[in-house]
Amino acid sequence: MTEFGQEAKGGAPRRRGLGMGLSALLGTTTDQLPAVTGERPRMVPIEFLRPCPLQPRRRFADDDLAALAESIRQRGVIQPLLVRRAPNGADLFEIVAGERRWRAAQIAGAHELPVIVHELSDRDALELAVLENVQRQDLTPLEEAEGYRRLIEEFEHTQEALASALGKSRSHIANLLRLLGLPAEVRALLERDELSAGHARALLGARDPVALATVVVSRGLNVRQTEALARADAQRPERRRSPKDPNTSALERDLSSRLGLPVSLTSNGAGGTLRIAYRSLDQLDGLIRRLS
Repeated sequence: MTEFGQEAKGGAPRRRGLGMGLSALLGTTTDQLPAVTGERPRMVPIEFLRPCPLQPRRRFADDDLAALAESIRQRGVIQPLLVRRAPNGADLFEIVAGERRWRAAQIAGAHELPVIVHELSDRDALELAVLENVQRQDLTPLEEAEGYRRLIEEFEHTQEALASALGKSRSHIANLLRLLGLPAEVRALLERDELSAGHARALLGARDPVALATVVVSRGLNVRQTEALARADAQRPERRRSPKDPNTSALERDLSSRLGLPVSLTSNGAGGTLRIAYRSLDQLDGLIRRLS
């Protein structure tokens, strides 16, 4: 398991060096963080715990929670949760690391959980939560990339520092960060596991990655075939496209502003195509409500 992460199979803890990463990135060790209750874990009623609003992770797979809940029924929670006192609740604690264990413990019917309480600012809580998440084994490539982006942009870490602290190569971090530049349609295929990270990297240099991604998915191409397809596409003479009509561009901007989503209009004779891109099911639900 990670320092603050998953229960290991068979109930035995399995450390993967996150402590070293926290030390390198934060300039301290977790033992040196100011503790409210000392270094020893304490048991807290489960109803006194709540997710931290700064937690970047929002998705928890039902199958994984069920498996962890069964482990908790048999062995209990081995790794204490890292929490801080809730700003507006004397007896409430916000979970900085360990929300997955908290959710599984509720399924398992646990009444209290072991926690270690630290005094953490919002910045520290967010940084620790992001670090825990990028160390998880079940993150999607885009979730991992977003974690790295936040560490670099919000906390001014370099790719070299992250690579050293997290035990990953700099090229691994750089390649994942590049995935964030893909069009929304391609990122959606990656999130749904219809494309792998290898497929997505092969499409980064394509002139029309959305069109090529559609071909890759429909034909079931592997990564090498996708790379060959992208190379062949790059060698084809580029067709000149007539500039988009200013009125069409203005209409795209107006629709995008009204809907809060990227809108593209393509003319085709008397008709054309209207494309609206969304990044999450919540955005799609909101769009449907607007159109209804």
